[in-house]
Amino acid sequence: MRTPGMVRADLIWRYLVVLLIGLATNGLAKAETPPDVLVKNVAAEVLAVIKADRDIQGGNQKRLNEMIEAKLLPHFDFGRMTALAMGRSWRLTTPAQQQQLVTEFRTLLVRTYAGALANYKEHTIEYKPLRMQPADTDVVVRTQVMQPGAQPIAIDYSMAKTGNSWKAYDVIVGGVSLVTNYRDEFNNMVRDAGVDGLIKALTDKNSATAQKK
Repeated sequence: MRTPGMVRADLIWRYLVVLLIGLATNGLAKAETPPDVLVKNVAAEVLAVIKADRDIQGGNQKRLNEMIEAKLLPHFDFGRMTALAMGRSWRLTTPAQQQQLVTEFRTLLVRTYAGALANYKEHTIEYKPLRMQPADTDVVVRTQVMQPGAQPIAIDYSMAKTGNSWKAYDVIVGGVSLVTNYRDEFNNMVRDAGVDGLIKALTDKNSATAQKK
């Protein structure tokens, strides 16, 4: 049975998964490239690929996974995302459990919503002016997704700079945070079954999702 938190997460990811790919560099991740320009340039490139790639539009899982692995995953801070999703329960985990949680949370986000990519060939993105000082290492890139026949959707990317690269650690869709959307559900699982119980629940869900592909 899907919990309300899982349903909200599903709706969020159906609107943002292709836009998350806009955080990939594909050769553009230079220290002098502002994060909003980085998102804009690569999002345009990826949307162009989606519009032209019939395999992606047809739901080819192998092609979708290749795109996600190459363009999306290296540019998200899944460790920070998982810690934020866990909230107060994160401090109850051991280093080994943390690694397991990061792995399973990463897999959950990718496997569950990869199929949504092909639905975005008719979408366009508008970008808001970036509020950023030269020394800033934590910014929010604000965008709007324009949908044919529907209201625009506000999507904000929380991004942090580490070294010469920017990585996303949260996405806020219509005011709803992706990572905190899971927090109550995860904390409830930890309360009822412990950290290992949460890890098992995520592992089981990921296995079930993989079998449906």
